[in-house]
Amino acid sequence: MTAEKTVFLFSGQGSQYAGMGVSLVERYPELKEIFDEASDILGFDLFDKCANAPEEELARTVVSQPAIMAVSLCAAKALELNGITASAAAGHSLGEYAAMVYSGMVSRADGFRLIKARSEAMQKAAEANKGAMYAIIGKSVEEIEKVCEETDGYVLPVNYNSLAQTVIAGEEAAAAAAAETLSAMGARAVKLNVASAFHSKLMQSAADEFKPAAEKITFSEPKIKMFSNITGKELDGIDNMPERLARHIVSPVRFTDELANLNALGYDTYIECGPNKVLSGLVRKTLKGVNIANVQDAESLAKILG
Repeated sequence: MTAEKTVFLFSGQGSQYAGMGVSLVERYPELKEIFDEASDILGFDLFDKCANAPEEELARTVVSQPAIMAVSLCAAKALELNGITASAAAGHSLGEYAAMVYSGMVSRADGFRLIKARSEAMQKAAEANKGAMYAIIGKSVEEIEKVCEETDGYVLPVNYNSLAQTVIAGEEAAAAAAAETLSAMGARAVKLNVASAFHSKLMQSAADEFKPAAEKITFSEPKIKMFSNITGKELDGIDNMPERLARHIVSPVRFTDELANLNALGYDTYIECGPNKVLSGLVRKTLKGVNIANVQDAESLAKILG
């Protein structure tokens, strides 16, 4: 496993579960400093939330986003402590912030400051603008886009996750209608347990609120290849990062394009850092002949280390 052909993928919102990160900190006590730094910025004990909070508390946007990021950074650090590093980083939605920290674009403290501002703005927008999201499985992107266009109201594809799965989002009635149409066409439509329609215009108030906070952050050129959800390509510099990150909140996640571009560059080892195995599952459905692993706890880390 060489860093030259290894990419770290950082988990997105919805991956959280009670107790996540605890075994990694028990195995490597120095990782606790990641949680401690985050807690100082957030104003609450983040490790305690991961270790003891019930699922419904952990699912709150203002808790889940920093919690997932902390666990993701712990996983990457645990790999690093064992000599495993990557020469490229990418994340899914929220995960792009952990990727920015890992790539050296922002300090870890600034990464948590960004996530604090982002999660608070998104929680507020979700409460003000009720929306819905559905994972659509078994229909092409073109079919899904066509159905969304022909559905009354506001609904569109927002997460291009794999060749087999696209997530749609929008107003509750419109999203439900599009999902029903696609189901009748033979697709599997799964309603996601989220507070609103993320990565859609229903989050515009969050983007507007978040941007001034991002303007206070110092951004640096990444030290490794860094990939963007908005374009699906390698980041082309750090100009206007506050504007880009605000746009990220209301723009589709082009994860399949990111994987295709990483694959074209010869990356053959994909390690998901963070809770659950969502992204490693998407890689499995999208790329052939590559090595796939995930690190979310001490047990999954031990598998990689042999």
